[in-house]
Amino acid sequence: MKDILLVLPEIVLLSLTSLLLVVDLFVGRTQKHFTFACGIGALLWTALFVGAQFTPIGSMPSETAFAALFVADGAATVLKLAILLSAAVALAYSWTYLKKHGLDNGEFIALVLLGTLGMMVIASAASMLTAYLGLELLSLSMYALVALKRDDRIATEAAMKYFVLGALASGLLLFGMSIIYGATGSISLGGISAALGKANPTAVAFGLIFIAAGVSFKLGVVPFHMWVPDVYQGAPTSVTLLIGSAPKLAAFAVVIRLLVGGLISLAQDWQNMLIILAVLSMAIGNIAAIAQTNIKRMLAYSTISHMGFVLLGFISADSNGYSSALFYVFAYVLMTLGSFAVIMLLCRYGFEAENISDFKGLSKRNAWYAFVTLLLMLSLAGIPPMIGFYAKFAVLQAVINAGYIELAIVAVLLSLIGAFYYLRIIKLMYFDEPVAGLDVAGVADQVTA
Repeated sequence: MKDILLVLPEIVLLSLTSLLLVVDLFVGRTQKHFTFACGIGALLWTALFVGAQFTPIGSMPSETAFAALFVADGAATVLKLAILLSAAVALAYSWTYLKKHGLDNGEFIALVLLGTLGMMVIASAASMLTAYLGLELLSLSMYALVALKRDDRIATEAAMKYFVLGALASGLLLFGMSIIYGATGSISLGGISAALGKANPTAVAFGLIFIAAGVSFKLGVVPFHMWVPDVYQGAPTSVTLLIGSAPKLAAFAVVIRLLVGGLISLAQDWQNMLIILAVLSMAIGNIAAIAQTNIKRMLAYSTISHMGFVLLGFISADSNGYSSALFYVFAYVLMTLGSFAVIMLLCRYGFEAENISDFKGLSKRNAWYAFVTLLLMLSLAGIPPMIGFYAKFAVLQAVINAGYIELAIVAVLLSLIGAFYYLRIIKLMYFDEPVAGLDVAGVADQVTA
């Protein structure tokens, strides 16, 4: 009974998803808003069950269920709440966009709920098996969501690239897990941590490399970032909004569970890997973003650089670094939700506000959207007093406290380069003339459509 109570939120979400699929069969085409309302309600209802288990991180005892496959602790509870709420916000913003593009169907909401379930499983993974199952449930749902617009060649191409590269990354991750299992004789993260001292160091090193590669793909960091720009650009904006938000929390959970929870004794080895991945991601992400003309693609490269910054928090291999990385992920998810929500609100029938030039003169067309975008761009650039600044400051402080002063200097310099393309959006909105044909009424009408 205790095991059932610990996984009750996951059971509730799975049950509500199954029920929603049945209910959607009896909902007419003109009443699909009811299905979406039920989907958002399912996420919020599940959040209530998660909230009932909530205690502050550090004060909640770690309890395992189902033979140490599942763990319930403070970190899992906080991550689940953030995942559920961000998914609910993404759905709420998506309704109008999906209705206009003919994608307002039950399949979308079911895939979102199943993907969210996978993220919750990852957050509570106490073994490599549980982490892998959660990742695959999330990944398969995201593949299908990207390809939801079946008559769109770009979306289909993006989904194929995402699927092929994702399958390769899953294979690398599973291969690394099998090597660690062979070396330690355990799939439990606690058992692995205890057995690493007696394991063959060569086998463990190989397993760590493959696991790091698989996790890096899920984070979307260099050199496993090839899918990010294509998927962000090719997927419907509502799907991009979802992919850019809640799954980043799940990716953070993967790193915490696998590298910190199971392989913490190898910290010196994976620290060096993360330093290289972080620097390359911040450099390539920020530099490549400058050359983009599509705002979704620009934000994709921005995501790569931000995920590099998240990895900096893990380099210190202490609780201060992990908490700063968690704060950074929370801040990034909020900024991503806002950024893509504005892009969706600017879309109209037959028009996608995807080009950076579409933001020209936005302050003259809709001052409120321009002001919100201004705040979001300043925050993404890490300019005070926005939340993005405090998130970067917390990570840099953890890096400096760990003795990596040169790395902190490099991160600051690369962030200054990245500020250019955010400030460019502000310049276009407030100092350029609007594009012909995009008037104030045209932008505002879509809100009430």
